[in-house]
Amino acid sequence: MKRWIAFLIAIALGCAAGLALGWYLYPPAAPGPSSQTLRIDYKTDCVLMIAESYHLNKDLPLAARRLSELDKTPPLAQAVQAIEFAEGIGYTNIDLTLLRELSQALQALPPTQAVPTP
Repeated sequence: MKRWIAFLIAIALGCAAGLALGWYLYPPAAPGPSSQTLRIDYKTDCVLMIAESYHLNKDLPLAARRLSELDKTPPLAQAVQAIEFAEGIGYTNIDLTLLRELSQALQALPPTQAVPTP
């Protein structure tokens, strides 16, 4: 009986140590979204959400930073690509207006501020 208790304690300690190592000391890195992992329709929806946020708070550096985190493509190119796709599949006029507003604002940014740092 004493051997069984020692065996179960060893199993429990091994599981606890493995969980601690996997969750706290060496957690796996979560991959972020990129142009390779997002389809164009999902990417367009993300750009639209950024455009909606920009419309509400008028924080262009924040919008440009969010676009740069979404993909390696320049923010203005992402906005233009989103507009082209949205027009092609029939997004509403309100959504297209929001995307165009963001695109026009991104055109006004100087090239050195196209991707602001946090």
